[in-house]
Amino acid sequence: MKRVFTARMALAASACLLAAGCVQPPPTPSVNVCDPNCSERPREQVNQDLKRLPPVDGRIAALEEAAQNDARAAYDLGLRYLRGDGIARDGFKGVVWLRKAGEGGDLQAQKALGRLYLTGFAEQGRDAREAQTWLQLAAGRGDKESAKLLAEAEAARQSEDAEYKFLQTWRPLIQQMLSTDYPYYGDGHGHGNRRGRSQSREEAISPGAVRGR
Repeated sequence: MKRVFTARMALAASACLLAAGCVQPPPTPSVNVCDPNCSERPREQVNQDLKRLPPVDGRIAALEEAAQNDARAAYDLGLRYLRGDGIARDGFKGVVWLRKAGEGGDLQAQKALGRLYLTGFAEQGRDAREAQTWLQLAAGRGDKESAKLLAEAEAARQSEDAEYKFLQTWRPLIQQMLSTDYPYYGDGHGHGNRRGRSQSREEAISPGAVRGR
């Protein structure tokens, strides 16, 4: 009787060990983060990163308020969101503010949007139709760089190989333009008026209204 009981206990212990071995630990919660390359990261790591973000700068709030009615301020704010410069990086908000600036007549925003949509930037994917719209608008205002880029993009679409080479050449250049090269209108986090008043929609479509930076 004692042997039977011992055998049963051994079998029960073996079953418990087998069951424990089959149980997998729950997956670590993760989120998709783009800064600027997208990847899955543990939620806890992201939470710790968020805790290390600098406090909200009052000058950014002032810039956001100015951007409601000033295309140049909207352009600066859009770039800051794309870059995470003085504010938590947010590619979606960056594009929203750049579009507001472009629709408000800012040539630099129109140029930036044409290039952004042409190759994609961070989580914003490519959109050939949007790229063509913004590049045509900038080119129509006399911007030779946009006209040349638009012609090259249209020629590259004639074959997959040509388009691949075009993107391989232009993507890193445009990434650098959007990340560091394009300057702000305003000084620091503020927004200066040294560039003159904002352009109206009517002025935006007139080549004579183009101003250099």
